[in-house]
Amino acid sequence: MVKRYLASKGIGYDEVNLDTNPERQAEALSVSGALTVPVTVVTKHDESQEVIVGYNLSKLAPAVA
Repeated sequence: MVKRYLASKGIGYDEVNLDTNPERQAEALSVSGALTVPVTVVTKHDESQEVIVGYNLSKLAPAVA
């Protein structure tokens, strides 16, 4: 759902599949504090980051606006 939403808005993203990249699981846990996917990290123009866990449109939409 996150990929579909970002694509519909013309927003590019890098996808990391934790099944095929298990070495990145610790990174996802460190960033999000959860073992839930998806974890979306939005990097703003000022280089600050916002982390959204799961498909949470009420947080994702303003983060990418």
